[in-house]
Amino acid sequence: MILVTGATGYVGGRLVPRLIEKGYKVRCLARDESSLKGRWEDVEIVQGDVLNKDSLQNVFKDVDTAYYLIHSMGGEGEFSKTDIRAAENFAVTAEEQGVKRIIYLGGLSSSEEELSKHLTSRLQTGETLRKFGVPVTEFRAGVIVGSGSLSFEMIRYLTERLKFMITPKWVNTKTQPIAIRDVLRYLVDALTIEKSKGEIIEIGGEDILTYKELMSIYSEVRGLKRYFIKVPVLTPRLSSHWIGLVTPLPSRIAKPLVDGLKNELICKSTRAKELFGFQTISYKEAVELALQRNKDGKTETIWFSSYSSGTKSKITPHHLTQKEGMIIEKREILVDANAELTFKAFTSLGGRKGWYANFLWKIRGYFDLLMGGAGMRRGRRSETELIQGDPLDFWRVEEIQKNKLLRLRAEMKLPGEAWLQFNVENIHENKTTLTQTAFYEPKGLWGLLYWYSIYPFHGLIFGGMIKSLKKTAENIQSSSHQKF
Repeated sequence: MILVTGATGYVGGRLVPRLIEKGYKVRCLARDESSLKGRWEDVEIVQGDVLNKDSLQNVFKDVDTAYYLIHSMGGEGEFSKTDIRAAENFAVTAEEQGVKRIIYLGGLSSSEEELSKHLTSRLQTGETLRKFGVPVTEFRAGVIVGSGSLSFEMIRYLTERLKFMITPKWVNTKTQPIAIRDVLRYLVDALTIEKSKGEIIEIGGEDILTYKELMSIYSEVRGLKRYFIKVPVLTPRLSSHWIGLVTPLPSRIAKPLVDGLKNELICKSTRAKELFGFQTISYKEAVELALQRNKDGKTETIWFSSYSSGTKSKITPHHLTQKEGMIIEKREILVDANAELTFKAFTSLGGRKGWYANFLWKIRGYFDLLMGGAGMRRGRRSETELIQGDPLDFWRVEEIQKNKLLRLRAEMKLPGEAWLQFNVENIHENKTTLTQTAFYEPKGLWGLLYWYSIYPFHGLIFGGMIKSLKKTAENIQSSSHQKF
């Protein structure tokens, strides 16, 4: 039995299916079982929280090896203290319940005296796990390159969106990036390589590059011309705020990452090759594979999908976030009507009936006409039904599933691409959840500026729309009951 923690995260979410392929029995630990429900067949999910030792009492039953893939960066409070407390609870309980081995993925250290808080926390976590008697295999990696990885996404967004990059001196720091496929191979192969037990193993790819070279190679692969303007001083705080503006990384996550960019992260030991003996791929090949997976829509996990061990999860009716280049604005509401009538409410939008706050949509339509677009002139093919491929004002029906889903793709002139999606889900006979999601993929910095220039109107337009749809569906429900 193999226990995997951090299965909602980037690495853990990719490790689980590979362990299943190898024939291992897998159990996943999650603070909320529903976060992993239905993701993999034949995987046991147990509920527990590494910050609550009592909740771990039944987690390790019959477990031979436990993967520790947890961190608190981006959570609430002082993440380094949280990391140590979590690791201590985990290691103590694992030892008490007879676990034979812990495999931990940490961060590469540096020969420099002053490490960032993030890197220090990664090392302290490894030390804490080793304190309580269970043999630990600690892998230490730097930049992990893969579709959806945090480090790769930061490089990707900066390079894609900025033709001229004002760069601080940390862009000349050397690092040894490694492809996610190679990280996963190390993690899985360690189970059968007995000599790796109790070892600290530094892992990296074939290339040692500066961060400037990472961005230059990315731009070369993408066929982009990028120019770097070096400045002598750019503080981590300023850098993190800039990254927070240009990329999906929140400043609170960007700052500890940027702090760590001053440290040279290069493998000093050859122990990985001695024990495992396989050839890792180059950074350029890793970038090409990551971009291809993005293009094919085969990204397995993304950095944002993880739940930090320091964060309390909660459902909110309005949520704005960014994932893999997509800005996502989601709203949810309970509707006192069945799925059929709720579906009817949103599939009747547009055309002669119009939209909520229709005057604002018409203004946007006139701007679209001025820019050479179709505007709002196309209307609907039918006032009573929609099928896939139908034009709907300046949208087009990309997908429709009866009484479940409608996805519209924007065909107005935009510095990017946009979709509007409606989902309805039955709770019971006459109560449903309606989810309305706006997706926007900005093209360059202009696309990002466009989004934030119109965002103040979204509360009126999209917030009002979902409430209007609720009212429409409930009115139809009420009318049908009165007729009956």
